Amino acid sequence: MKTLLAILLAAGAIQSAPAPTQPAAATSASSPLLGTWAVDVSRLPMPPQARPKSVTITFGDAGDEKWKIDVNIANADGSTIDTYGTYALDGTAARGHGSTIEADTGAIRLPAPNVLVVGLGKDGMPASTRVYTANADGKTLVETAVNHNGVPVMRTNYFTRVR
Repeated sequence: MKTLLAILLAAGAIQSAPAPTQPAAATSASSPLLGTWAVDVSRLPMPPQARPKSVTITFGDAGDEKWKIDVNIANADGSTIDTYGTYALDGTAARGHGSTIEADTGAIRLPAPNVLVVGLGKDGMPASTRVYTANADGKTLVETAVNHNGVPVMRTNYFTRVR
């Protein structure tokens, strides 16, 4: 592949090609993701005794093309984990607040009204990538998450709209 690219560059075949364009990002106002969502804990990929009592995520419009994201977890033992942050929809990294068990930094982008891509980092290293997709019914949401602990591990979580 590198050889083919070098040949094309040397021949000038791709020098005059138009630059690829990226589709315009969706705006906050048009997103069905905004609101509060609860995970279906019965479908979490872990033993029932290890599952939290509840997990909610709230996506809120913070104005200026920024979103506030709040994640609240109520564990089976009664403890809670809360993490939140305000992030620009242009993919600029920003610090998170609250619990930093999984991440201390995040970046988000809204490539379509019903799709949010979230990149999370911890201690200057990639932690996970999450893609949230609201279904056409506006009542359900699917999260595809990839953790980066040396070996990528992918999981899918299912949410229903709370409000």
